[in-house]
Amino acid sequence: MKPRLTAFALALMLGCLTIQAGAADAGASPKYSLREHYTKYEFRIPMRDGVRLFTAVYVPKDAGKTYPFLIQRTPYSAGVQSGGELHYGVDFYPEHIGPSQDFENSGYIFVKQDVRGRYMSEGKWVEMTPHVAPNRAKGQGNESEDMHDTVEWLLKNVANNNGKVGILGTSYPGFYTSASIIDSHPAIKAASPQAPVTDLFMNDDSYHGGAFMLAANFDFYSAFVEAENPTPLPKTWDRFDYGTADGYEFFLKHLTLSNILGTMSAKQRALLQPTIEHSTYDDFWKTRNIAPHLKNIKAAVLTVGGWYDAEDLQGPLTTYSSIKRNNPGIYNGLVMGPWSHGAWGRADGKTLGYIKFDAKTGEQFRSNILYPFFEQHLKGVANKNVSEVYAFETGSNVWRNYAAWPPKQTQARTLFLGPNGTLGWKQPAAGEAYDEYVADPRKPVPFTAYPAQGAPKEYMVGDQRFASSRPDVLTYRSEVLEEDITLAGPVKPKLFVSTTGTDADWVVKLIDVYPAEYPGGGDDEERGPDVPKPTLTMAGYQQLVRGDPLRGKFRNSFEKPEPFTPGKVEAVNYAMSDVNHTFRRGHRIMVQIQSSWFPLVDLNPQTFVDIPKAKPEDFQKATQRVYHAPAMYSGVEVQVLPGLR
Repeated sequence: MKPRLTAFALALMLGCLTIQAGAADAGASPKYSLREHYTKYEFRIPMRDGVRLFTAVYVPKDAGKTYPFLIQRTPYSAGVQSGGELHYGVDFYPEHIGPSQDFENSGYIFVKQDVRGRYMSEGKWVEMTPHVAPNRAKGQGNESEDMHDTVEWLLKNVANNNGKVGILGTSYPGFYTSASIIDSHPAIKAASPQAPVTDLFMNDDSYHGGAFMLAANFDFYSAFVEAENPTPLPKTWDRFDYGTADGYEFFLKHLTLSNILGTMSAKQRALLQPTIEHSTYDDFWKTRNIAPHLKNIKAAVLTVGGWYDAEDLQGPLTTYSSIKRNNPGIYNGLVMGPWSHGAWGRADGKTLGYIKFDAKTGEQFRSNILYPFFEQHLKGVANKNVSEVYAFETGSNVWRNYAAWPPKQTQARTLFLGPNGTLGWKQPAAGEAYDEYVADPRKPVPFTAYPAQGAPKEYMVGDQRFASSRPDVLTYRSEVLEEDITLAGPVKPKLFVSTTGTDADWVVKLIDVYPAEYPGGGDDEERGPDVPKPTLTMAGYQQLVRGDPLRGKFRNSFEKPEPFTPGKVEAVNYAMSDVNHTFRRGHRIMVQIQSSWFPLVDLNPQTFVDIPKAKPEDFQKATQRVYHAPAMYSGVEVQVLPGLR
C-alpha cells in the first residue's frame, strides 16, 4: 500500500514521526522538551463491544486552561521509537507530538491511538476496514463507531478539555481520519485527512488503471505484516533482501507474480497475496472503498494531498469531491501542493528531485493553512486565510485559491498526436495513419534511468530523456510555446489503438520539455538518497508532469475484462490523476506512449490471461499501433485555464 520504507516511512509506521519547526543554530535556545510542557498518560479505552484500544494522551501541564483534543488513529503504533526500538510506557516521550511546533506551543491535548487489532489494542484488524460489513466477525469493528466511543470516553475522563475534538492523519492514518468522521460525533469540529487511502483499486495505492503497482506494494507489504495483539512487537522492522540494488533486475528475473510472491515468507505475503489475486474491481475492493460512505459529516474538513504523491495522489481528490457531494453546508477544503507522499508534514517543500519550487511550500502550508484551520474550529481564533481550494501551480510555482476543484473556468482542449512525432491543438491534416512499436515484456521500459528499489519519490518529476530514445516508446512534442499554458484538472488520454496480442498496457506520460538554453544544472543536495548524483544539465530536461497506465482489457469495465481482437482498431479512453501545471513560454509539451513501466507497474503478458496466474510462456511480444488518421484521431484531453490569473 505504501512505497519502500524510507527513514520517513519507518518513522511513520513506528509512530515516532516528529515535525521540527526549524533547525536550531549553534548557540540557540535549549532544545524543546515535550516532557517539560506535557504530561503523558496511557489508557485502554473500552469500545461498545468490550474491545479495548490502547491510547496515549499528552496533556498540557497548565491546568488553569482548557484545551481541545487533537487525535490521530494509526495502524503504525502509538508507541515511541527510542534507540532504534519501539517502546510503550508513560516514561517514553517523542521529541514532538504535534503537526508543527505551533500546535505544541499553543496547547492541545494530543491523543494517539493504536487502531483495533494493531500493537497494544485488542480486537481483529482488517485492512481498510469496510464501513459496512454484514458478516463482521467477532472483534472486528467500525472505524466511525470506534472514534465515537473514543471521543465519548475522552470527554468524560480527561480533565481540562474544552469539549472540542480535531482529528488528522497522513496516509493510512488519513484513511482512519476519513472513516472516523462518518456520522461524526458532535464534538468533532475539525478533521484533516491527509493523503487518505480511499479506493485502493482506482488510481490509489494498489492499482492504477487496473495495472498492479508492483514495486511500491512489494516493498511495503514485505515489512507491513500482521502480528499477535495486544503486543508492542515487532520492535524493529525486517527489510526484504532483494540481493541487488536494482529492483528492475530482481523483478524481471522472477518475471511472474507467482514467482515474485514465492520470494517472500508466508508472513510477508499474507497481506500482499489477496491484493494481487483480486485483480478486478470486485467486492473485495468495493467494500473497502470509503468514498461512498462519507456522509453525515458535521465537522469542518481540510483534505490535503501532493501533486507528486506516488501513493495517494487520487485519494485526496476523491475524498474532497465525495464530501462536497454528500455534505452540503459544511466547510470542505482541499490543499494540493508540490509534494511527494507526506512531505508537507516534515519537509520545507522547496524541491523534489531536481525540480525547484522557489519557496518553502511545506512550511507555508503548516503555518498559514493547517494551523489556522484547527485554531479557528477548535479554539475560535479568527482565520483570515480561508479558501475552499489552495492549489500550488507547478511550473510557475505560485499558490492559487479557487472556489472549487477543478476550477470552473477551465476549458477542455485536446492535444492531438500527429505524424512524425508532432503534437498540437489541431487535428493532423495528412501523413501516416499510425505509429507502431514492438513491446517485449522481457525487455520492458524502466520507470527510472537508474537502479532503484521500491518507488523513489522523485520519479514523479523524473527526467524522461532516457525513455525518449527507446524504440518501444512513442514520443510526440509540440512546437516551442509562445505563451504560458496552464492545465488544471484531469488528464484524459483518448486513443485509437490496435495490438497483435490479446491484451496490452497503454502508459501515457505528459511531459514538460525545458528549453535548450535553460539555466543551471541538477546539483541538488536535497533530492535524497534515492537519486544518484550524475552530471546533469537542466537544459532540455524532460520533466514528468503526469503518467498513468491503463491495462487494456479494462478499457470498457474494471469488473469484466475483455480481450483485444488482434489487429482490430479500438478506442482506449481513461482518466489520469489531475494536474495543476503551467508549461512556460519557451518550453514544449511532450506526450510519450509505451506498453510497460517496469517495475513500477507489473508486467502485462500481452496475452489475455489472469495475470496473477500467468506462466512464463504467456509473456509474448506484440506490435502496438497508435492511430492519428481521420475518424481515428488520438490525443490527450486536458483542462486549460484561460489567460493570466
